[in-house]
Amino acid sequence: MNTSCKNLSCRNVVFIVILVFFFGLLSCNPEKTEIKPNILFIMSDDHAEQAISCYGSHLIETPNIDRIASEGIRFNNSFVTNSICAPSRAVLLTGKYSHLNGLRDNRDEFDGSQMTFPKLLQAAGYQTVMIGKWHLKTNPTGFDNWKILIGQGEYYNPVFNENGEKKQHTGYTTDLITDMALESLEKRDPEKPFCMLVHHKAPHRNWMPNAKYFDAYKDHDLPLPKTFYDDYSTRSAAAREADMRIDDMYLSLDMKLMPDYYEKETGTGGNARSAENIEQAWLNSYNRLTEDQKKAWDAFYNDINTKFKKSKLEGKELLEWKYQRYMKDYLRCIMSVDESVGRLLDYLDKNGLAENTIVVYTSDQGFYLGEHGWYDKRFMYEESLGMPLVIRYPNIIPAGQVSDNIVLNLDFAPTFLDLAGVQVPEEMQGKSLRPLFPGKEQKDWRNSMYYHYYEYPHGWHDAKRHYGIRTERYKLIHFYNDIDQWELYDLLKDPDELNNIYNETENRELIDSLKNELRELQLQYGDTQ
Repeated sequence: MNTSCKNLSCRNVVFIVILVFFFGLLSCNPEKTEIKPNILFIMSDDHAEQAISCYGSHLIETPNIDRIASEGIRFNNSFVTNSICAPSRAVLLTGKYSHLNGLRDNRDEFDGSQMTFPKLLQAAGYQTVMIGKWHLKTNPTGFDNWKILIGQGEYYNPVFNENGEKKQHTGYTTDLITDMALESLEKRDPEKPFCMLVHHKAPHRNWMPNAKYFDAYKDHDLPLPKTFYDDYSTRSAAAREADMRIDDMYLSLDMKLMPDYYEKETGTGGNARSAENIEQAWLNSYNRLTEDQKKAWDAFYNDINTKFKKSKLEGKELLEWKYQRYMKDYLRCIMSVDESVGRLLDYLDKNGLAENTIVVYTSDQGFYLGEHGWYDKRFMYEESLGMPLVIRYPNIIPAGQVSDNIVLNLDFAPTFLDLAGVQVPEEMQGKSLRPLFPGKEQKDWRNSMYYHYYEYPHGWHDAKRHYGIRTERYKLIHFYNDIDQWELYDLLKDPDELNNIYNETENRELIDSLKNELRELQLQYGDTQ
C-alpha cells in the first residue's frame, strides 16, 4: 500500500473515532436525545380525596389510582381555584384564573379562540385527543379528535358529540369513555407523541352505579363524618343559608326512589325546582335504560323502594338514611372509575408506553361526603377546595414520592408544556410542577394560594360569592355580594374548620398580615375588580 493510501486509511479511522465519541456524548446528554413524553390526563368529576385510599380513605379501596401514586408522586396540598365544574376545566386548559379566561361559573361559555395547552402541543407535533365530559358549551378546539358528552352527560346510554356529529351509544358511560380512549390509543400514529384527556362524568350527581357494583356496601353501613351535625355556630351566614345539606336531597333524583314509594318529595335539592319536575327528571334517567339494564336495576333498587315505604322514616332517621343511600351509590360509581384507570394503565404496560407517558389522575374539584352535613362543593372549605392529584412519569419521577407543597389546577397547563419542551406563554399564571417531582420541599415555591367563587345568586345551592387566601396554616375567606362577612381558620389547631376565629381580638395582627398577602395575590393575578 502506498503512503497516500495509508494516510487516507488513518484519516478514516480518526474520523470514525471522532464520530463514535460525538454520538457517545449525545447519548450521555438526555437534553439532546430526549423523546417527547406522551400525556394521559385522567380527570373525574367531584371525586373527593376522602374517597381515595392512597389519601387515607377508610371508605373505599382504589388500587389503580393508588398505583399511580405509589409509582410516582402524591400531592397532599392540591387545590382548585374555583370549585365548580366548568370554571375548573377552563383553568385547566388555559392556565389562567376564571376572571381572565372568561368562564366564572357554569352559565358562561368557553371562548375556544384563546390560547390553550392542547393547541400549543398540537402545534408542536402532538396528537391531541379529548374524550368524555367537556361541559364548556362551545366545541373543543386544539384537538385532532374529540368525543364529548352532551352537557353533563348521562350515566347510561349517553349521546356523544363526536367531532361535530351526535351519536347514541349503549352501555355504562364510564366504560364507554374508557373504550373510546383505548380505541384512540390503538389508532394513534406511533411515530408521534400523544396528549389524551380522559374526562369521566362519574362520580357527579345523581350517582347511578354500574350494575356490577350494586352489591358493594349492601350489607353494612358507613360511619357518619364527625362533623356531620355541624351547626355552623361560629360561621358567617353563608354556611347556614347554603342549600346543599344532605337532608335537602331529593327522594327521587338523588335517592332513586319511584314516586309510588313515598308520600311527597322532601328535598329542595339545591335549586328549589318543583317536585314534579324533579320526579320527571329522575323518570327520564330511569327510562333511558334498556330492558336488560332495567331488569338488573329493578332487581336491586325495588327492594330499597319497598323497605323505605314500610319504614316511614322522619327527622334524624330520614337524614341518616339519605346519607347512606347517597354515599353507597357515590362510592359504587368510583369503583368504575378506578377500574377504568386500571384498564388504561394495563394498556400502557402491554404496549411499552409506560416509561415515557406522564399519567395524571385528578378531579375537577373536591366534594363533601357528609362533612358539615353537606354534599356538593363550591365553598373554600378544605373538602371542596382540595383536589386529589397523583402523577406517574418514570423517566423523571422516582416511585413513592409525596409533596406537601401548595399546587393548583392553574399549574397543569405550564407543567405539560414544560415537560413537552414547549415554551410556556407569559399569559399563563401557573407554575410547572417539574421542580417538585423529586418529592423534596421547594423553598422558593408558593406559600399561599388564591381562591375566587362567583356563582351566586344564579345557579344551584345558594353558596354565596367569596374569595380568600389559604396559606400552609391559615385560611381567610371574605363572603361578599349580598353580605360582607369574614371567616378565619387555624388549620393546624382546627383542621375541620369548626371555629371561625376572625372576631377574636388577639388575631388582629394576623388578620392584617393575611389581608395584605391576599391583596398582593389579587394584584399578582389581576383580580382587582
